[in-house]
Amino acid sequence: MPIPVPKAEKLMDLLSLKGKVVIVTGASGPRGMGIEAARGLAEMGADVAITYSSRKAGGEKNAADLHDTYGVKAKAYHCDIGKIEQVEQLVQDVIADFGKIDAFIANAGRTSANGVLEESVSDWHEVINTDLNGVYHCAKVIGPHFKERGTGSFVITASMSGHIANYPQEQTSYNTAKAGCIHMARSLANEWRGFARVNSISPGYIDTGLSDFVDKKVQDIWMSMIPMGRNGEAKELKGAYVYLCSDASSYMTGTDLLIDGGYCAR
Repeated sequence: MPIPVPKAEKLMDLLSLKGKVVIVTGASGPRGMGIEAARGLAEMGADVAITYSSRKAGGEKNAADLHDTYGVKAKAYHCDIGKIEQVEQLVQDVIADFGKIDAFIANAGRTSANGVLEESVSDWHEVINTDLNGVYHCAKVIGPHFKERGTGSFVITASMSGHIANYPQEQTSYNTAKAGCIHMARSLANEWRGFARVNSISPGYIDTGLSDFVDKKVQDIWMSMIPMGRNGEAKELKGAYVYLCSDASSYMTGTDLLIDGGYCAR
């Protein structure tokens, strides 16, 4: 059966997430993409379940802040998405605590610091296991819940690095994982037709602190390649996450949103 047209007519009603429950993985940082996505969702009325892997204090603080600031239900859960049994436990716990899951943002990830020749085999596998296999784990576990309910939105945080090979830094493992994420979203959109929508977001260079280890000379080179002349801020992505989780994007599936300051337009 086709996914139905939403009943709402007004844009603000289509964008509203009141009554909806959304999981956002990787939302324990103070200014990362995950927490900014969660803030946007909460601002539009969603109850949010956020996850952390190693930063328990950060995750719990962010959940408390979401509740206090927006008046929504918010809770932090430990989850290493690279381990499917932890994702299974997460989904079970969120359904028990919130009653349902309407949207799932697979955002948790890790970066790469080297190319293939310099990177150890174990480092390669760690990047692939988190950034690609971890997203698969999320899809594998949440898919049956969406299918049972006949509705759902699965959103993957990919990267412009899935479209291009970054220069001058070498990060083949990361680029490969993110390219896989983009095609996973397209493939799942077809596989889950009739009960859920699947899309991805490909950010460019976003100032979250994860790239602070990169030499300034290298950062200056990539900055010169961004038409907008600056890095993005994570808050500039939250509108996209809200859109894809809401009924405003009801006819959108299998699409990747590039939000990169124009980098890939060159």
